[in-house]
Amino acid sequence: MPVSVVFISDTHVPARARDLPVQLWERIEACDVVMHAGDWVDVALLDELERRARRLVGVHGNNDHGALRERLPEVARVDLEGVRFAVVHETGSAQGREARCAARFPDVDVLVFGHSHIPWDTTTAIGLRLLNPGSPTDRRRQPTGTYLTATVAAGSLSDVTLHRLPVRPPRR
Repeated sequence: MPVSVVFISDTHVPARARDLPVQLWERIEACDVVMHAGDWVDVALLDELERRARRLVGVHGNNDHGALRERLPEVARVDLEGVRFAVVHETGSAQGREARCAARFPDVDVLVFGHSHIPWDTTTAIGLRLLNPGSPTDRRRQPTGTYLTATVAAGSLSDVTLHRLPVRPPRR
C-alpha cells in the first residue's frame, strides 16, 4: 500500500516564524508519515506535530535543547514499505557529502537531513538517496521556503517533489 510522506526540517518555530504555513499543515494532516530533520527550537511544535500527524519520525538539531533533546534522538531509522530511511540533522559540508554519508549509513536507502536550509536531492555511487527539504520558515539564501513530499510503495521511493512556499512578509 503506498505511503505518502512529507519531509521538513529547520522549522525554527517560533524563532523564525510564529507557525508553519497553512499549506504545509494541510499536507501534514493529509499524509501518512512526517519526517522532521531537526531544529524545531520549541517543544510546542513537536507537541503539535505529534497531535496532527498520523505518524511522526523526528530528530533533534543543533538548535534544539532541553525537552527536545530528551524526547528526540540524534538519528532516527524507519522502514516504510521496504525502503530503509535514516533521519539526521547535520551531515557536514556539501563537499564530500555523498561519500561521507554513504560510509556512515551503508544500510540505508534514503538519508533525510537538514541544517543548511538548502534543498538537496542526490544519489551516491552506492545508491543512497540524500534528501534535504530545506526550510519552510527560514529560507536563508533560497528564493522561498521549501519542503518535500514523496510516495513509498513496494520497496521504492517515487514522486519526490520539492514544494516552494509563497514568500511571506518579514516577521515583526
